Amino acid sequence: MKILKVRFYIVALLCSMLWCVTSAGAQNRQTIDTSKVFALDDLQLMVFRYHPIIKQAALFTEAARATVLQSLGYFDPNLKANFGRKLFGGTDYYNHWSSELKVPLWLAGADLKVGYDRNVGYYTNPETRTSLAGLTGLGLTVPLGQGLIIDARRNTLRQSRIMVQYAEAERVKQINNTWYQIAKDYWSWYYAYRQLTLTNEGVELAQRRFKAVSTQTQIGDKASIDSVEAYVTVQERLIQLEKNKIELLNARLVLSNHLWNGEGNPLELPEDAIPQLVDGNVERVGKLVLDTLVRQAAVQHPEILKLQFKSGQLAIERAYRQEMLKPKINISGSLISNRRSLGSYVPDNYDFNWNNHKIGLDFAFPLFLRAERGKLREVKIKQQELSYDLQQSGREINNNIRTSYNDLEAYRSQLEVQVQTIKNQSLLLQGENQKFELGESTLFLINTRETKLIDMRIKLESMISGYQKTLAELYYKAGTRQVL
Repeated sequence: MKILKVRFYIVALLCSMLWCVTSAGAQNRQTIDTSKVFALDDLQLMVFRYHPIIKQAALFTEAARATVLQSLGYFDPNLKANFGRKLFGGTDYYNHWSSELKVPLWLAGADLKVGYDRNVGYYTNPETRTSLAGLTGLGLTVPLGQGLIIDARRNTLRQSRIMVQYAEAERVKQINNTWYQIAKDYWSWYYAYRQLTLTNEGVELAQRRFKAVSTQTQIGDKASIDSVEAYVTVQERLIQLEKNKIELLNARLVLSNHLWNGEGNPLELPEDAIPQLVDGNVERVGKLVLDTLVRQAAVQHPEILKLQFKSGQLAIERAYRQEMLKPKINISGSLISNRRSLGSYVPDNYDFNWNNHKIGLDFAFPLFLRAERGKLREVKIKQQELSYDLQQSGREINNNIRTSYNDLEAYRSQLEVQVQTIKNQSLLLQGENQKFELGESTLFLINTRETKLIDMRIKLESMISGYQKTLAELYYKAGTRQVL
């Protein structure tokens, strides 16, 4: 009677172990402490608020705007003045004062000038000598040839403004790249956690079976070799468990690289934190999503935008280099007067009018234009290279998106098969246990089927992790991020 009770206990124990193997995943999801779950959207919230690389990406745009500000400096009004005097032996050799306010104008590359000169003294050049009141001038310098359409300062400013858009595309690219790597690290942590959990369940099952078989061995119902077989299984799974502990620890450390607080101090992922759990029944990413991503990537992908903005820069540079082929013809003119202020009286012969003026003309033209033609040819070659890059990049981005989508579909199909395979393997294990109780099977076969079932469940979690990484890759290849 005592032996029958022990056998009944062992049968019940084996059945309970089978139930644990087939339903442990569901139980784990039901009894999980939600306060310890560190979901992917929680990670995203922390990353986009505090991650230094994300903050660094914002500096790209700020640096480009600083360059625009520097380029605007070429259009700042410029005030200059100089003074010189020589007095020797009681003779006033010269007393020179000159000042000028130059205001660069955007239109036609002209410069507006307002100046005042006072040159007196015994040895002052008669050509530049003025009265004691000095001379006031108001005039313009206008390029009629080179620089009329575009000059160096307008070229620099226009290109720097395009660089703001280029920097914004670079910012988006760096953010996408950073988040893609973080997402992969998160799902690696997920897999390491689930692998350790399933391995730990296998250890517990092996230990229970060892105790049950040891009891049967003591009462003579089982051979002692079965007890050794059961203990070897425990030892093998304990070794695997220790290995998985290290893998989880390392995965946790890698993910902690991306955790920062508001003060810029690094954070550590808590040891009791657990990832969000995902089952194998994933939703299919339809063709409509694929087509949308392909269309958006064609016009919004950071790499495409960068090439387009670079093309805009080269177009401005080409216009400037073509302008440099023209001869330099600069005309300048000023109306001059003895007037120091608008309230003072000055005779008409000494006031602003067409009879009191200065005019000048500058002309220069390289006869062969080899330097200018060489620079223009260089810009044209760069435009051709960029056009080829744009074509190739567009094709590669399109195919990369479709490749990731195909990988995603393959993962989804494999997950469906793997879920069904686990169900079938559970049935095989159940049948093997029943045969074992009837004496028609061995402990070795039970251990083999149980180990295979655990390996299948671990493989399922690996495929779930791979599916989620590929999903993140799909959006990354499209130049965007998945909306969580």
